[in-house]
Amino acid sequence: MSALKIKKGSSKHSAYNLRPTFSDEQETHTLTVLVDNEPGVLARVIGLFSGRGYNIDSLTVAEVDHEGHFSRITIVTTGTPQIIEQIKAQLGRIVPVHDVHDLTVEGAFVQRELALLKVEGSGDKRVEALRLADIFRAQVLDSTHESFVFQLTGTPDKIDAFAELMRPLGLIEMARTGVAAMSRGLRPE
Repeated sequence: MSALKIKKGSSKHSAYNLRPTFSDEQETHTLTVLVDNEPGVLARVIGLFSGRGYNIDSLTVAEVDHEGHFSRITIVTTGTPQIIEQIKAQLGRIVPVHDVHDLTVEGAFVQRELALLKVEGSGDKRVEALRLADIFRAQVLDSTHESFVFQLTGTPDKIDAFAELMRPLGLIEMARTGVAAMSRGLRPE
């Protein structure tokens, strides 16, 4: 019998263990899902997430083709790469789903969100809130002696940054639409 010698410094890992190693790091992905616009479809998509313990960071849905009765669902979710792949595969198996795209991995895309922010304040805080709103290109939708309602459109990061600056100035309420996104260029979805 001959003994197999391993050179010093060589790997002791099996050459037969060729499965890719997956990261346990959480990633945020923006998914778009084209579905039939019919009762219960959104509930089925949401049920997939809740039934498996996946979180939805943002969700928007609207009809995009009145004649074909198609709706587009945009979902921002966070998970490990394996979880994201599972989500996409399971979404694709739901019967009224026609198409699933992961914009995060498919290339450049644009995303926007609309937010309404109510800020109370008077004196210097009121002036500072208006100055910051101008910098962020937020519109004043409503103004009273005690408060403003600002409308801001932009990336979720821009809205988060504006909200953080408004907190010490008297932010008392915020409503957000959720992310709408699509790929850039001519690549069809």
